Amino acid sequence: MKKITFLLLLFFSFSCGVKSTMKMLNSGDYDRAIASATSSLRNNKNAKGKQDYVYVLEEAFAKAKERDLRNVEAWSKENNPANLEKIYNTYLSLHNRQELIRPLLPLKLLKEGRDAIFPMDNYTTEISNSKNALSNYLYTLSKSNLKTANKLQARKIVDDLVYLNQINPGFKDVNNLIEEARFKGTDFVHVYTKNETNIMIPNRLQDDLLDFSTYGLNDKWTVYHSNRQQGIMYDFGIILNFRAINISPEQIREKQVIQEKQIKDGVKNLVDANGNIVRDSLGNPIKVDRFITVKGTAYEFTQFKACQVTAKVDYIDFNNNQLINSFPLASEFIFEHIYATFRGDRRAFDEQYITYFGRRGVPFPSNEQMVYDTGEDLKAKLKDIISRNRIRR
Repeated sequence: MKKITFLLLLFFSFSCGVKSTMKMLNSGDYDRAIASATSSLRNNKNAKGKQDYVYVLEEAFAKAKERDLRNVEAWSKENNPANLEKIYNTYLSLHNRQELIRPLLPLKLLKEGRDAIFPMDNYTTEISNSKNALSNYLYTLSKSNLKTANKLQARKIVDDLVYLNQINPGFKDVNNLIEEARFKGTDFVHVYTKNETNIMIPNRLQDDLLDFSTYGLNDKWTVYHSNRQQGIMYDFGIILNFRAINISPEQIREKQVIQEKQIKDGVKNLVDANGNIVRDSLGNPIKVDRFITVKGTAYEFTQFKACQVTAKVDYIDFNNNQLINSFPLASEFIFEHIYATFRGDRRAFDEQYITYFGRRGVPFPSNEQMVYDTGEDLKAKLKDIISRNRIRR
């Protein structure tokens, strides 16, 4: 029973596969029909159950070839350079279609007692000629258009030249043209800082913020520079404008904490309500934990200093010196150090205070250091702003 069920499923699957392939053929989707048929014929191609695929393949191959040669003839008569890519790709299709079928040959048509017919032609010359014609056209057109191309046009030229380099590597000076077009199509962005505050911005903070090698923001068409380079006309500017820097006074806050705790302090004899020692079955005194109450006073000192930096990020179009967009940016760094002393019994205090007891007061960071310490947060926020607000989408 299981064997019968399996055979029925196999037959149903085969029947659906043939019908699907024939539907592709009848709808003019010849190449999909060829791909489906060749795939099915790779195993046991001469099986009687595979005959329908052979018929479909023969017909699809003939119709696809006839259609492609008819199209090539029509495009060639139009003498339109825009058709050169279509002609080249069609000759490639004619060749590749033959190479897909060739490993399966010969294919038998059992009822007719003959081999299926697949006339094979050599398209080497046609492929070479159409490739060279297309290459010359793309090269000449790109070189001419590049002279007057704007940014977006230059990017399209790069795509055409890269394609040319793929189909015809080493053609003339295409690599040099690609670099020229890529440079012309690139947006160069100068990123720099301005300080509108009355506090000096540490040089090392500015260097860190403008170290764009660590940002990973450069993309195919956008390059960010913190230092202007000779020979480059910058298209846009991104200005990190420091508006205000507020630094709090150095503060030491003191807090007194009294703690009381019961702790184990050895053992004692267990006594009953009358004060008599309780003994076990052997007559030995029963021992229990002895607890005592300990007290202590902690003097907690908190050193505190805060720095708030307020800035904005301005996008400038250098072509017309217009502000494109502006984004707020703010960061805060807090210095806090806690230490403590105590009087009384050290055992009265929680672990938190015991940690503080091992510390001493430390020097407060300078104002410059406080500003610098906002840098990591500022850098992350600046990167986020630029990442989410690209120059061109």
